[in-house]
Amino acid sequence: MEQTLRVTLYGVTGYTGIELLRVLINHPYVKITNLISKSSAGKRLGQELPLFENSCLANFKLTSEPEEDFDIAFLCLPHEISLNLVPQLLDKGKKVIDLSGAYRIKDPSVYPYFYGFNHGFPNLLEKAVYGLPELFRRKIKNTSLVANPGCYPTASLLAIYPLLKEHLDTESIIIHALSGVSGAGRKTSRHFHFPEIAENLFPYAVEAHRHVPEIESILENILSKRIKIRFTPTVIPVSRGMLVTVYVKLREIDLMELFFQTYKEEPFVRVIQTPPQTRWVLGTNYCFIYPYYDRRTSTAVIFSAIDNLGKGASLQAVQNMNLIIGLDEREGLPISGIFP
Repeated sequence: MEQTLRVTLYGVTGYTGIELLRVLINHPYVKITNLISKSSAGKRLGQELPLFENSCLANFKLTSEPEEDFDIAFLCLPHEISLNLVPQLLDKGKKVIDLSGAYRIKDPSVYPYFYGFNHGFPNLLEKAVYGLPELFRRKIKNTSLVANPGCYPTASLLAIYPLLKEHLDTESIIIHALSGVSGAGRKTSRHFHFPEIAENLFPYAVEAHRHVPEIESILENILSKRIKIRFTPTVIPVSRGMLVTVYVKLREIDLMELFFQTYKEEPFVRVIQTPPQTRWVLGTNYCFIYPYYDRRTSTAVIFSAIDNLGKGASLQAVQNMNLIIGLDEREGLPISGIFP
């Protein structure tokens, strides 16, 4: 690909928007044409986000609507806003990567209960491709609408997928997920106020989390049968990073070999010989997985670590963009993380 891709970022001052810009600003085939932020419209990028003050976009003006033409849009917006913006952009011939949950689940009846709104675009739900490249790479390459996965489902599905290939014989899967505070977004909240979250951790949405139907719908898509999951998310007092533990009762198999063979050609999944640490993936698009079979309880235990803002959101969105426009999917993405 020789021509430059013109990119618009909606919601650039949120955590996922900032992380996207951090990577896209150095992408060799990208030109940023619009940075959208209704709350900060009129300000310079470097003024609103000083971490970009020394970048080539320091004096770029934030706007409430696009002022220049573009080819592809990243939507780092609340679900309800993305819901209505996506069809407008598609009608204009734009390609869209939506980081919200507005188009991840095919069944429109799920949205009122889990998201609090009625989905008025069932035709686009069918058109949207779930943006997990390791499972749906071919479809991603041929779509104009990518529903970028949630961070919890990304880590969980990558941990489960090799078992699905073996025609997993189980009725349920147990998932316990630990996530950094940035997963809740940048808006202030009492629960995430420093004195409340420091030296503290807590589960939430234990009864019904919106990522449950997302994960179950992808499992059903792959297996053509319904598998129930028991999902418990827990917030821990770190800014970013995610560690998911999956428990599945099954007959004994060579898990390490199965996972290695499944992911040996995948550029962003590493099957390792020891339980992963979140610090190993911070600032990257990598997922580190350690599978273990507990003979005593006949249980497969799989640990999956990602950066919730990286492979769990913004950097996976860049991977999807690369696929859509025909680039090597590793293009422009960091090859090493941030340490310590």
